Amino acid sequence: MSGPGNALALDWTDPSTIGYPVLLGGVLLGSILPIVPTGAVVGAAAAIATTTHHLSLPLVILVATVAALAGDLVTFAVGRVGSEAALRWVARGQAPERLAKVREQFATRGWQLVVAGRLIPGGRIPVLLAAAALNYPLRRMVPAAALACLLWAAAYSVLGIVSGGLFDSPLIATLLATVLVLLVGVAGTLINRWRTRRKR
Repeated sequence: MSGPGNALALDWTDPSTIGYPVLLGGVLLGSILPIVPTGAVVGAAAAIATTTHHLSLPLVILVATVAALAGDLVTFAVGRVGSEAALRWVARGQAPERLAKVREQFATRGWQLVVAGRLIPGGRIPVLLAAAALNYPLRRMVPAAALACLLWAAAYSVLGIVSGGLFDSPLIATLLATVLVLLVGVAGTLINRWRTRRKR
C-alpha cells in the first residue's frame, strides 16, 4: 500500500532517491550559478537509470535537457536585459579578452558557438554573454541552445551508462559516473589551456 508515509520512509542513503526533481533542480541551478557540477548530476542519474528501475534513461536525458536549456536562457536574459551589476556577477572569473574574442566569432557562426560553448568546459558563459551583447535573435538562440543542451545531456548520460554497465550497484555506478565526469571536465580544461598557450 503506497501513501505519504511510505514516501517519508524512503531510504535517502540510496542514490536512486535522487529523483527527477533533484535532477531538474541540480541542472537548472548549476546552469545559472556555476557552483553545481551539472555533468556529474546527469551522469549519476543516468547511472541510476541503468542499474535500477527508479529512473528512466530517456526521461533523464529529457529532464536534463529542459533544465539546462532553461538555465542557459536565464543566463542569456541576464546578459541581455540585466543591469551592469548582474552582468558583472554572471561574467565573474571570465577573462575580458576571452569574452571579446567570442564576440568577434559570434557574428559569423553564432549557432555553432552556442553548441560548442555548451560542450566545451568553460565555454558556455562567454558564449551566452557574447550572444546577449550582440543581441543574437531569440528565434535563433532557442533552437541552437536546445540542440546544444540535448547533445550535452546525451554525452554525460553516456558516462553514466558506461559506469552502470560496469557495476550493478547503483552507489558504485553513481560514484564512478561522477568521477568520470569530473575527469572529463579536468581534461577539457587542460586541453583548452594548452591550446590557448600554444596560440599565444
